[in-house]
Amino acid sequence: MTTNTPRLRLAYRPHVLARAVMDDLLRRERLLAQGGFILLALMVPTFIALGIDDRTLNGISVWIKPLKFQFSVALYLLTLAWFVGALPEETRRGRTVRILVNLALAASTFEIGYIALQAARGLASHYNVADPFHQLMYTLMGIGAVTLTAASPALAVLLLRHRPQAWSTAFWLSVLLGLTLTFMLGVGSGSVLSAGNGHWIGGVRTDATGVPVFGWSRTGGDLRVAHFLGLHALQIMPVLGLVAERWARGRTASFIVCAAALAYGAATLFVFVQALRGIPFIPA
Repeated sequence: MTTNTPRLRLAYRPHVLARAVMDDLLRRERLLAQGGFILLALMVPTFIALGIDDRTLNGISVWIKPLKFQFSVALYLLTLAWFVGALPEETRRGRTVRILVNLALAASTFEIGYIALQAARGLASHYNVADPFHQLMYTLMGIGAVTLTAASPALAVLLLRHRPQAWSTAFWLSVLLGLTLTFMLGVGSGSVLSAGNGHWIGGVRTDATGVPVFGWSRTGGDLRVAHFLGLHALQIMPVLGLVAERWARGRTASFIVCAAALAYGAATLFVFVQALRGIPFIPA
């Protein structure tokens, strides 16, 4: 008698699952997936630099910012790759998707490259306008960030025109809303962030005593909280969509998704206003 148990166990091994996910993403949109995996791989030398380089900026290692941006942008590119893979093949191979992919990769390469370069030099990449060169680079960083984030609503339009047949209405709505909120909330909070001279509002202007991993200020307002929530709506909303379609069906699930999107936007706006008032997200 034969059994499928060994095969089932094999499928749940972490390295097998990771390889299956990688293969699926590469099949869906190879260039975006490769870009995301390269950024994840670059985290290894960045970790090494973090361990051997004792220079600090704003109270933390100069390599913390490149590390966080590498992970965040990698996750963004991989998410886009998965969504692009849901489009019809003729659309994926079309000019619009090629432009979207190339702009996203170019913008992310510039952003990560400059942030890493400045870290290696022991200098700030953000809010550094000390001379004409850094003023120009900071302006280009803003343009690059908007270009990268604009890939989200562009992809939402394509998915609106070419709804994947395998997706339920609730999940489809959650993806569309997530992509749209990422641009609206991410660029909206980011424009305020870039207009000032730092992400702190009141409190001590240091990241050394911030929330672990994220670094958000615990002594005053921090605009990065709302920016984080905005930029990651394209991952959070689809998860909420999956939950909704398992709890409910049809219009009820779609209503839950729309209500969740409104609540998510309101929550992001709330923490944004709280930051402007100088109130920390997680007080010390």
